[in-house]
Amino acid sequence: KPLQYVVDEQGRWSMSCLACHGGQVGEQVLPGLPNAHLALQDLMDDLAALRKLQGRPSLLGDALWRSVPLGETHGTTNAVMFSVALLTYRDKDLNVVLPREAPRFRHHDLDAPPWWNVARRSTLYLDGFTPKAHRPLMQFLLVPTNGPARLKEWEDDFRDILAYIESVKAPRWPFEAPDVGLVQQGKAVFERACASCHGTYGEGGRYAERRVPIDQLGTDRLRFESIVPAQRRIYADSWLTGYDPTGVVVETTGYVAPPLAGIWASAPYLHNGSVPTLWHLLHPDQRPKAWRRAPAPAYDVRRGGLEVLEQAEAVPAGLDGWTRRSWFDTSKPGKSAGGHLFPQALAPAEKDAVLAYLLTL
Repeated sequence: KPLQYVVDEQGRWSMSCLACHGGQVGEQVLPGLPNAHLALQDLMDDLAALRKLQGRPSLLGDALWRSVPLGETHGTTNAVMFSVALLTYRDKDLNVVLPREAPRFRHHDLDAPPWWNVARRSTLYLDGFTPKAHRPLMQFLLVPTNGPARLKEWEDDFRDILAYIESVKAPRWPFEAPDVGLVQQGKAVFERACASCHGTYGEGGRYAERRVPIDQLGTDRLRFESIVPAQRRIYADSWLTGYDPTGVVVETTGYVAPPLAGIWASAPYLHNGSVPTLWHLLHPDQRPKAWRRAPAPAYDVRRGGLEVLEQAEAVPAGLDGWTRRSWFDTSKPGKSAGGHLFPQALAPAEKDAVLAYLLTL
């Protein structure tokens, strides 16, 4: 049975959290690692095609997934909009209701965050909009068949799930160790240039959980703009917060700079997965406009990240769905590889040293 799904006695499959949060680096399978092989849209397309070949009727979901994309690139998902859409059809007690008007959603793909950094945070999600607790994790269960009574039954399970997530440790660099002297140089540069946002590591390490204004950060704005204050208030006033909006950020200013433990494993980078390696993150002018990764278990040891099989100025035309989604197209809305230009202030030798240091976190 696959790790990413639960299969019951009747042979019915249900997706688990590990579908998005269980990945592979080289030969290692790592629970809590973003799944860079995720291909949910292809799965749904194939199931719809299979039903057609078998002469079976289409399901409501077949039409739904054509209007609500599951992911435009392998390894990324539209998960944030799933949760927004599901909560839009609930009242504050999580009973199913119809909204007064058809909601509008700005669909976009994200790269799932690694679990091993959750323990260092007091808030959840890219913009840190809600205090860390078990109930926020349950919003992804809000399909119509799960009512308030069932959610309450599962609450203790999700307390355990959050405890498990917080217990996951960052993996250690498994390849040849970088030069010790270079690592020490990189640590000094990192603590001078990067630590105020991303924290310090080792004994006595500190992390400020700093929210960086979007205009200063400069990365893609679509995630920042996609959840409007009215949608955030629906969440803030609901059972998911215990009807306590205290601490929920209704009007956000930017994204929270994440901790970087195990960053060598969590490629691709930026919140939308638009940058394939740490080297590209440190060299903004070299980030590819369109790229696709080499098949697993390939890993770029030199650059620290996904091995790029092919890159181009634009995605080739005339591709089938699977092949098109194997390319990352940074020209699409929500998928820009721009921003986080802070490494431009570093000298080339300093960038090499910081890269060596990042591999040791």
